[in-house]
Order: sequence, then C-alpha cells, then structure tokens
Amino acid sequence: MIRILSVSPSSPAEKAGIQKNESLVSINGETVIDEIDYQDLILHPHLEIEIADVNGKIRQVSIAKSSWEPLGLQLDETVAMKPRHCLNHCVFCFIDQMPSGMRKTLYVKDDDWRLSLMMGNYVTLTNVDDQEFIRILRRKASPLYISVHATDPDVRVKMLRNPNAGNLFDRLTALKNHGLQFHSQIVLCPGFNDGNILEETLDDLASLWPSSLSVAIVPIGMTKFRAKLEQIPPVSRQLAEETIQIVSRRQQKYLEEFGTRFVFLSDEFYCIAGQDIPAEEHYEDYPQIENGVGMIRQFKDECEAAYTDIQNEVHSPLTKGIVTRLIIPTGASVFPHIQELARMYTPDWVQTEVVPVPNRFFGDSITVTGLIVGQDLIQALEGKEFDKVLISESMLRENSDCFLDDYTLERVQDIIGKPIQVVRNTGESFISALFQTEDVR
Repeated sequence: MIRILSVSPSSPAEKAGIQKNESLVSINGETVIDEIDYQDLILHPHLEIEIADVNGKIRQVSIAKSSWEPLGLQLDETVAMKPRHCLNHCVFCFIDQMPSGMRKTLYVKDDDWRLSLMMGNYVTLTNVDDQEFIRILRRKASPLYISVHATDPDVRVKMLRNPNAGNLFDRLTALKNHGLQFHSQIVLCPGFNDGNILEETLDDLASLWPSSLSVAIVPIGMTKFRAKLEQIPPVSRQLAEETIQIVSRRQQKYLEEFGTRFVFLSDEFYCIAGQDIPAEEHYEDYPQIENGVGMIRQFKDECEAAYTDIQNEVHSPLTKGIVTRLIIPTGASVFPHIQELARMYTPDWVQTEVVPVPNRFFGDSITVTGLIVGQDLIQALEGKEFDKVLISESMLRENSDCFLDDYTLERVQDIIGKPIQVVRNTGESFISALFQTEDVR
C-alpha cells in the first residue's frame, strides 16, 4: 500500500472522505504497486477502493466518476517509484568505465521500465520477471524504449553478460500481440553485433513493425578506464562506412515497405566516416534525436533559420574597430560542423575561434561535447586570447552548474579569468550567442 500525501480539494476522493496520510491499498480488487497502476486503474468510471487509515484499519470506499476525471490523490512514491537497478554487466557499459572518486550519483545504474514509459529511458527488461511483464501488458505500457543490441539470444547474453537476456524477442513479440509499441536502441560493438548480426537484428525488429516504431544505432563509447574490462576495438572509419552502407540499403527497403526509414544512425557514424550529415527529410520526424540521431542536422537547419531572422533585426554595434572575441570549445567529432557554422554566421563585429577539446579525463577516444569536463576545458583554453567563452549546456549536469569532474562553472571562470556563457542546444541560441544578444540558459 502507498501513503497518500494529499487529497485535492473538491475531488471525488475528498468527497468520498479519503484523507491525507491514509494509505491506498487497492482499486477494483487490484493491488496498487505504484503510479503506473494508479493512473491506469482510476480510468474506470466505477471504483471500489480499499483505504487503510493511519492505524492500519482498512475500509471500502465506492466512487463513481467520469473516466477522464482525476481521482484527486497524490501518492508518496519515495519507495514505490525508487528506480530499479540494472542486473547486467554489459561489455559496453559506460558507468563501468568511469574513474573512481566521482560523485555517487554518477555510478547509479537504473534499468526501470516505468522510467522508460514516463521519461523515455532505455531499458533491457532483463530484471523484469514474468509476473512483472504481465503487468506491463495489462497496464498497456506504451511506448517503451528498449535496449536491444542484438536479437540473437546467444549474442545478447554475451553482450549483457546476463543469462536472462536471451528471451527478448519473445517479449517484443508479446508487446506487438498486445497492441503495444516500442522504440529500440543498438549499441554497436565491433566483433559482437556488427555485420551479419546487425543485419539479422534489424530484420527481426522490422518484422514487428508497426509495433516496432524505430531503431537507433550508436557506436560504443570507450574511456581509458577499460583495463579490467573486455577489450573491444573502437568503431573504425571502415566499420562506420560499412555500417552506413548496411543501414542505407535497409532504409530504402523499409521506406518502400513501411513508408518510413525505420532505422537511423547516430551522427557519430557520419563523423567517424568523414561523410556529410544527411538532409532533414532523412530523419523524418526525428524519432531518435535523444540518441544523437539527427542532432547536427537539426542544429544546422535551426541556425540557418535563426540567422535569416536575426540579421534583419540586429545592426552592427561596432565602434572604432573594436570587436568581441568569442572562443567556442567543442568535442572533436562535431568540431568541423561547429567551425563551419561559426564561419558562416559570425557577424562582422565578432571574432570566433572554435577549439576542439582533447578529452584527457576520459581518454582521447571520447570525442563528444557533452563529456568535456572542467579540467580539460581549462587546459584547452590556456594561451588563448578571448573575451568570452561559449559552451554548450550539454557539458553541465542537468539543472546544475557542475561539469562531470565536479568543477563548477564559477571555478572554471575564476581560473580562466573570463566570463563563460552557457548556450542552449538549439540553433537559435547559438546564433543569438554569436550576435551577442541575450539568450542564455
């Protein structure tokens, strides 16, 4: 049972006499485990609710309401919705490649299908027993976001190093049979799930369309802290090119069959292969942008649109030849694209220098902007002349001013002796920052 934190005034629950600090036991004979159960069960117009008072005495409450009308209870989810931990030991796990001594929250491995439903987190389903999977089906949890990696049972067990990892395709089929939908993710690990295994996985997932909504493929990210882990080569330029070819052939096939390309590569593959980022229409409605799929294309298109608008509105403040010198640190993989955008869109009264930041903290193989830490940023700016630094908000922990190495924004500013402007991850914000109009995080 779950404690009731509050009862909304004039709600059906309040009118029925349900009170704060009592506990919700069941609805229509079904035990309420968490918010997922609660939200599904209160859709019924006639509710038979078991309530336990503060002394544990249970009473029955009958409520009739419209199916769309909220019941009016706020539940205490501190225990019920505590994230469920991952039971895998994946060969590609980034958390296992983290240095020691960082804040504890960075080492938490969650693998909770409820967070997948509510927040879009990717999960493996390996910690879901048969009874819990039946609950997923009964609660019509859709869409889910599932880390597939491989549909071949032996390959998936080997990659996740979990004997329970081999039954995924049966469960995906059950989701389809119950009318539920899901998005998939594949972390490409050379020697494990590339080549023929990748082709088989894509064809298996496509066989479940339209329940299987989309697939994102991302390359394994490897830090320098893999000494005690299985050695895996990085995604090479050749493998990136081969994977692009595999995916391109299937995109054409799926587009003809389904009306969607269905499978999409993260931007990193095109960066590794040295190929142009595909056009906007390639990404359709950007179903996998949170996986870095189409992020560069969207950013470029946003920049173009924002530049068209701003150049007609902002006039040069240039006086006596004085210009503002901006420096833009970025990850090595996206560096050519940001450099090109800065060259195209920097106004006359601003000078920009885009700087690729070597990732000494995690290792040179980590080239994404979001994993640049404060120490590496400071080192990359040594000896540079500038008036202000523009950094992407992806370098900072969400809703904080901390880099991953726990250096704060204020600390880095104090060391470099210049202001840092945090720029939102949109083309509009980037163009505003280049023109030095107000648009900060």
